[in-house]
Amino acid sequence: MSAADNVAHDVVDSPTGWVADHIREYVETGGERGHEWKGVPTLLLTTKGRKSGKWRRTALIYGRDGERYVVVASQGGAPTHPSWYLNLVADPVVQVQVGARHFTATARPASGADKARLWKLMARLWSYDEYQAKTDREIPVVGRESGEEAESVRSA
Repeated sequence: MSAADNVAHDVVDSPTGWVADHIREYVETGGERGHEWKGVPTLLLTTKGRKSGKWRRTALIYGRDGERYVVVASQGGAPTHPSWYLNLVADPVVQVQVGARHFTATARPASGADKARLWKLMARLWSYDEYQAKTDREIPVVGRESGEEAESVRSA
C-alpha cells in the first residue's frame, strides 16, 4: 500500500460545518459540484497534521499562475495562520484535488516580488485585501507545483 493509499483511508475533513459539507459534495461528485463556489474555483488540500500526524483536508479558493495552483492562507483575516498552512510549512508534501484530478504536490510559500505578484492575482479573485486589513500578520500566499498523478484524496 502506498502513502497515497494511506491518505485515502485516514483523511479528516475540516471541523467547520459548511466547509465539511463543501468537501463532501466535492468528493462525492468527483469535483463536478463544489469545484466552483460563489463564482470562484476551489480545490481540496490535504496536509499532514504537524502535531497529530493525521491527514487533514480543507477546501480553498485557488488561482493559477502558469502550471502552479495558488492559495492564500487568509483565514478571513484572523490573527493567526490557518492550521493547514502551519501543517504544510512543517511538511510541504500535500495532496490536492482540483475537479476530478488528484495529485501529490510540494507547497511553497511565496516571498518577495513573487508573493506581491501572486497576491494581486488572488486579490482579483476574492477580497483578500480586506482580510489583510483586519490583521497585523502578513497573510501568506502559497504556490503548489503539480506533481505525480495519484488517486490520493478519496474518502474511505
